[in-house]
Amino acid sequence: MTVFRLNRRAALGFAAAGPLLLPLAWRSRAQTRDKLVFQTDWRAQAEHGGYYQALAAGLYAKAGIDCDLRQGGPSLNISQLLLNGRVDMTMSNSFEAFTYVREDAPFFTIASIFQKDPQVLIGHPDTGFHDFADLKGRTLLIGSGGRVTYWPYLRKKYDLQNEQLRPYTFNMAPYLADKNAVQQGFLSSEPYSIAQALGRAPPVLLIADAGFSAYQTTIAISRKLAGEKRDLIQRFVDATLVGWAQYLKGGPAIEAANALIKKANPEQTDDRIQYAIKVLNERGIVLSGDALTGGIGAMSDARWKSFYESMVEVDVLPRGLDIAKAYTLDFVNKGIGKP
Repeated sequence: MTVFRLNRRAALGFAAAGPLLLPLAWRSRAQTRDKLVFQTDWRAQAEHGGYYQALAAGLYAKAGIDCDLRQGGPSLNISQLLLNGRVDMTMSNSFEAFTYVREDAPFFTIASIFQKDPQVLIGHPDTGFHDFADLKGRTLLIGSGGRVTYWPYLRKKYDLQNEQLRPYTFNMAPYLADKNAVQQGFLSSEPYSIAQALGRAPPVLLIADAGFSAYQTTIAISRKLAGEKRDLIQRFVDATLVGWAQYLKGGPAIEAANALIKKANPEQTDDRIQYAIKVLNERGIVLSGDALTGGIGAMSDARWKSFYESMVEVDVLPRGLDIAKAYTLDFVNKGIGKP
């Protein structure tokens, strides 16, 4: 199976509530926890913070869940882990959901933590790079994943050319050597590193701001597990969304979660984590779009349909897919973390 993979807050009271204030359904399961394995798409980082918060703050435990939170990495094919039943759920995205539909695989999306895809294009200061129209005539360092997902969309919308493309090697040296170059990245990662190298912040364009409406950092699961253990999966989703609501607020309440992140991935320093939380909030990566009305993790039929049609139009996805098979709204849109 060919899979698209782009690697790389009402319920807040649960964390602070004493035992007598916890929901009866949560307390009754405190002694017999259900095991769930969740696989992230990359090494531990602030972009996964809500999961680590739910773990560190005991939200999963209070929901009667023994959550085995596993970090990804460059050598892991996490889609295969899900397909082979080695994990229960994975961090995913809209493209992968439609891949499952296309291949008639019994997996779908049950929540979207990120309302906006955090992928960005990074230019150089003082080079007239301010908007997507400024991509014309520049060298674009874009990797293979971007070339088959967002690039066709940007190319058509802004009349760009394939000849502008150069390989992206996950090394910022080619970008630093050419002021005409624009490099791909993730909002909460590469811009920080580049700012350290340049001594000032570079101009950054969030691809979502061009109208690219993919859901990102979604939760993928088998239809069988979601159906047979609906209550368990609902408890997992609710605890995760509460964790995200808490994590985005920052402060002392998330120190334990950050400690878990740094232990799992020592490259994540305090300043890098704080930067990531700051830009996730400033750019509405989690709290925007459907989340403004449905709470964190929210999705909508209209958004799924619109995204699919936009990708069909640029020949990224095939016509005729049953959009409804890509996702379910049963576990979200309950107002958790709604601003």
